Order: sequence, then C-alpha cells, then structure tokens
Amino acid sequence: MRNPVDVLIRRIDPEVPVPSYGHPGDAGVDLVTTEAAELAPGERTVLPTGVSIALPDGYAAFVHPRSGLAARCGVALVNAPGTVDAGYRGEIKVIVVNLDPRETVRFERFDRIAQLVVQQVEKVRFHEVAELPGSARAEGGFGSTGGHAAVGGASGGQQGGNRYASVVSDREGQ
Repeated sequence: MRNPVDVLIRRIDPEVPVPSYGHPGDAGVDLVTTEAAELAPGERTVLPTGVSIALPDGYAAFVHPRSGLAARCGVALVNAPGTVDAGYRGEIKVIVVNLDPRETVRFERFDRIAQLVVQQVEKVRFHEVAELPGSARAEGGFGSTGGHAAVGGASGGQQGGNRYASVVSDREGQ
C-alpha cells in the first residue's frame, strides 16, 4: 500500500467537518453542503462545501455523485465528475440536479452531497499524425460492444450497431 498523499485544506466555514472516508478502503471522502436548499423536480443548484484544497502538482480531485442520493432521491451531478485541478484554490462547489419527476428534494446544512476522489494524473504531449494505428475496436463508438438488449448488431446500414449518425455524415448529407 502506498503512503497517503498530503493535501492542504482550508475550511472556509469553520464548522464544516474536514472531509473523511466513511469506511476503510473507500476511494472518496465525503463532501457536505454548508447551505440548506430545496429543489423541485428538474431544478438544479450549486451547493457550497465550505472547503478549498491545494493539491500537489501531478494530482487532480474528482467530485463524484453519491449513489445513495441517486438511488433514493434521483439526485445527480450535472458535470460528473467535476474536476478540481491542482492549481485551483477556490471553494469546491457541487452542481446538483433533481431528476425525480415528482418529488422535491431537500438538503440541510452538513448533508453529504458528493464524494471527492484524489488521483494522480499524467501530463501528455500530443503528436499529430495523418493516421492512427489500428486497434480491435477501431472507430466503434457508443454501444459498439453490445451488452444490452437495445444494442444489437449493425442496423439500418450504420456501422458499429450504435444507431448514432456521425456529425461528418450529417454534414455530408448521408
């Protein structure tokens, strides 16, 4: 097991708990909201967490949804996962949406709203080429590997069986 990564944290709200892991082996720490909110079906809002962090270079933090909120309340994150770059020093905020078609969802101060996963990230250099090397998947896109009753083989003359037309085909009138 590797040593933990040291991350500096500033509590903007002095009463907010320092994010912590719920169980041994958890990948993410819990983030809470510092403000109460009520979302009608289809509404979204930005909830503050009361914390800001300083990640070491070569790391990023990703704000993921909580599966319990999704399953029980229909709450999703609009930009999941949200990315916190190493250079960002502002408050972490979470964009939540109520996808339940009938019920309003309420958040109280210090309700757990998301989880934060810190990961090492690689810097890349892009090298432009005329052609990419081949692969088993090739250009197979959405649904190209099947695994669901609605995703079969090629249909309607479209490649990959994904029933999505490409933007290039649309532009060319195909």
